[in-house]
Amino acid sequence: MSAPQSTDKSAGFTGLILGAIAIFVLMFGIVRLTNAHYSGEKAESGHAAEVPK
Repeated sequence: MSAPQSTDKSAGFTGLILGAIAIFVLMFGIVRLTNAHYSGEKAESGHAAEVPK
C-alpha cells in the first residue's frame, strides 16, 4: 500500500472563501459607487415603472 498523500484541501477552501469575499466586496463597492453617482437624479414620470393591471 502506498503512503497517504498530503492534499491542499485547506488551501483550496481558504482560496475559495477569500475569493468569494473579494468578489462580494468588489460588487458591494460597485453598487455603492453607482448609487452615489445616480443619487441626485429623479425618476422620470414614464409608464415603465407602473405595474400593468
